[in-house]
Amino acid sequence: MQGLDFRKKRRRSSNRPRVQKGRAARKGLRFEDKGEKLRSAMTRLGSPAGIKSTVLWGVEILIICMTAVFLVAAFGQRVSVAGDSMSPALKNGDVALVNRLVYRFIKPARGDVIVFSQSGDTHYSVKRVVGLPGETVQIKDGVILINGEELTKNINVSDIEYAGLAEEPVEVSDGEYFVIGDNHTASDDSRVPGVGNVNIDDIYGKAWFIAGPWEDMGFI
Repeated sequence: MQGLDFRKKRRRSSNRPRVQKGRAARKGLRFEDKGEKLRSAMTRLGSPAGIKSTVLWGVEILIICMTAVFLVAAFGQRVSVAGDSMSPALKNGDVALVNRLVYRFIKPARGDVIVFSQSGDTHYSVKRVVGLPGETVQIKDGVILINGEELTKNINVSDIEYAGLAEEPVEVSDGEYFVIGDNHTASDDSRVPGVGNVNIDDIYGKAWFIAGPWEDMGFI
């Protein structure tokens, strides 16, 4: 038993920093009061500045929605083309977008592709404007004459075989338009007694874009 030292080991110096126990101590994590943060956010929201910000946000959303509705109503109305009377510009089954706003500010121009529906019609027709109010239209020797002169611009037809009503000069009255389909051999238009001149009040709008099918998409 001699030589054995039963003295207790000296305690570590009290000057030595204590090691914190636990996972939070080792990683230095701090716990925050989430409830206090939520109460603070609700307080800010209920403040005058928060209410103003919420109101402005709501007004912006409302303006965006109203603008979208207006654009769709003015430029996004869709009309399905039935038949090939406007081929090759428009084919059977094409879906055309119609600008319903434009003719509230300007009058239809020669060469415009208009969409119209006359009284008694159950569908819309799509044709190209040829004769304007105050003009005289005649089809002679396969060509269109406007006030006695051959029309060569803003027209997609030639060698017209059937003159119909336009075999003799047709006067286009104020507020009326003489229209012809680009594919004149398969078109019922102003040459036909059942159609005649188109009144401005019957015009739905101007066809401006082909929305489908995919291979035909593009401006008219």
